[in-house]
Amino acid sequence: MDHPDQLRWKQNWRANRIDFHLDHVHPLLQRCWAEVGVAPAARVFVPLCGKSLDLMWLHGQGHDIVGVELSTVAVNAFFRESRLRPQRSAHGALECWAQERLTIHCGDFFALRREDLAGVSAVYDRAALTALPEALRPAYVAHLRAILPDDCRILLLTVEDLDDGESEADASGSSAEVEGLYAAHFRVRLLHVEHCAALLAGNGTISEPRSVHKAYLLGGDESAPPVPISD
Repeated sequence: MDHPDQLRWKQNWRANRIDFHLDHVHPLLQRCWAEVGVAPAARVFVPLCGKSLDLMWLHGQGHDIVGVELSTVAVNAFFRESRLRPQRSAHGALECWAQERLTIHCGDFFALRREDLAGVSAVYDRAALTALPEALRPAYVAHLRAILPDDCRILLLTVEDLDDGESEADASGSSAEVEGLYAAHFRVRLLHVEHCAALLAGNGTISEPRSVHKAYLLGGDESAPPVPISD
């Protein structure tokens, strides 16, 4: 699916404008992964994965990892920084980079097929949904549902900026956007909510607004009780 945002994404990687990349494993992944409830050897899909250190953390838990990433720069950097030498091969409209239990499809997420994700038990989405333009998010969720095995579970991490005058209590429930995008396909359970204060620049202006970080579990046992929310 061609979109102007794809060009911007590639340009950001080429120019090393990657402030969204974390130099550590995401703490909510470490805190909430056990709640997904998949076997240690389960196959895990990571959409729009960049060169995230979360990939190697999941790999270290024993999982087979399948990622997809648009930028060749990002995929090359991931394997280089992980000191791996993958085999590269054409795979339909995508290029497959693979070594042992790590496979990253380089190219458009919307070119992935259901057979590419055969055997996947879980999805880890740290920023794929929120990285996409709002207009593309329904298409992203629809394609994700179409290519995933029916019994897949998703750990979804999101960040919401708080508007002026909006209280932490106002933003502590499930996001209306997340419910609207996913509820028709998955059971939506809010696992964790964490509030972050605004960050100030050196001149006293706000460099990052107040925000709330949330972890959701999508799918899973319909009869399971909700997991308590904690700060």
